[in-house]
Amino acid sequence: MIIKPIGKAEAIRSLDANSQFSIREDVITWHTTPITDAEIATEVTRLQAVYDSQLYARTRKAKYDLLNQDEMRFDDQVNGTTTWVDAINAIKVAHPKP
Repeated sequence: MIIKPIGKAEAIRSLDANSQFSIREDVITWHTTPITDAEIATEVTRLQAVYDSQLYARTRKAKYDLLNQDEMRFDDQVNGTTTWVDAINAIKVAHPKP
């Protein structure tokens, strides 16, 4: 799974959703009250850590989406099996919560 790098623009919007700015060649031009480079860098680090900590959840979701869960649950109910529960548990074991 690809790790998405968090950028300055995302950090600025997280700090102040009403900020108006433009970024060109990594230089920020402020149209409203500026946010310091240190504040932006700290927010980039925080947002990246939050994003990275959710890798297991994104991986699980991708695996869950490959299952035909409605049909599996229906078949389990009709057949008295646990195919769906087994598949979900296998995904959780393969991609545990940290």
